[in-house]
Amino acid sequence: MTRRRTPRNSVIRLTTGHAARTLNHPFPRREPVLALDFGATCVLVATSGPVTVEDLEFARQLTREAHRFARSLERSFYGLPDGKGVAA
Repeated sequence: MTRRRTPRNSVIRLTTGHAARTLNHPFPRREPVLALDFGATCVLVATSGPVTVEDLEFARQLTREAHRFARSLERSFYGLPDGKGVAA
């Protein structure tokens, strides 16, 4: 991941829970949209037009980081062999 050159103006924290879900909308005649639904708040991830190489790179980066996030949650919840997390 490359280092951010501009400072963040703000940070929005969206917490998961029983209402949180993700949805992929693969439209047949236009670009897909990924919805991150947190109940009262929904974040849509979409391209600004026809799909580009940069869009594909972002989607792959999103996939990698989501996988790493899931593994970190698993360590915390199940207590994986690395000694971190709560033993199940």
